[in-house]
Amino acid sequence: MNEKRTEFRAGAVDGIPIGLGYLAVSFTFGIMASDAGLTVLQAVVLSLTNLTSAGQFAGLGVIQAGASFAEMALTQLVINLRYCLMSCSLSQKLSRNMPFFHRFFMAYGVTDEIFGVSVCREGNLSPWYSYGLMSAAVPGWTFGTFLGAVSGNLLPQRLLSALGVSLYGMFLAVILPPARKNKVLMGIILVSMGASLLFASIPVLSGISSGFKIIILTLVIAGGAAFLFPVKEEREDA
Repeated sequence: MNEKRTEFRAGAVDGIPIGLGYLAVSFTFGIMASDAGLTVLQAVVLSLTNLTSAGQFAGLGVIQAGASFAEMALTQLVINLRYCLMSCSLSQKLSRNMPFFHRFFMAYGVTDEIFGVSVCREGNLSPWYSYGLMSAAVPGWTFGTFLGAVSGNLLPQRLLSALGVSLYGMFLAVILPPARKNKVLMGIILVSMGASLLFASIPVLSGISSGFKIIILTLVIAGGAAFLFPVKEEREDA
């Protein structure tokens, strides 16, 4: 029991910066959801059950366009397919005898930032550490949506744009500390940035949807890194 509490507290502490970053970004989403015609309750439930910034923002566009459920499903599949890759990666850090219900609830909380923190955790990943991360991140994302939906159109557009940039600052705060200690990780980050720039600049590649760009880059760069620089993980006895 003490070990579970320790892991949960560690996750909650590590999740505070994520929750604060989510608060600012989801505030913008809440305002946009209100503009799209969603009620406060609908916007809050949407954030609570999805936890995906790109997917939710894209979903609002689909809703406003009056598109079909099939188009919505395909859009979400493409944009959020990267979470499947993240979950597969995190599964390598789980104990083999971990119960299914722990894996199920941990999968709910897989986001870009939570994945970044979890994958840097040494040794096997405890479900209680993940629950600690979620205890700070999920309320931040949901409460920010609530505040934004209530505020409506009270804030100027420039301020909304500034709030959207906060997500990138938060992600830098997540990846830079471990990158300073690991030259391989720093190299992978730089390669990822360069490849992303090429995909945005080259006409043939720029036409690819953002969701597929993320999937392609993740498969190529992460796969290449895993092949060239394999990491030996400590495993618990089954």
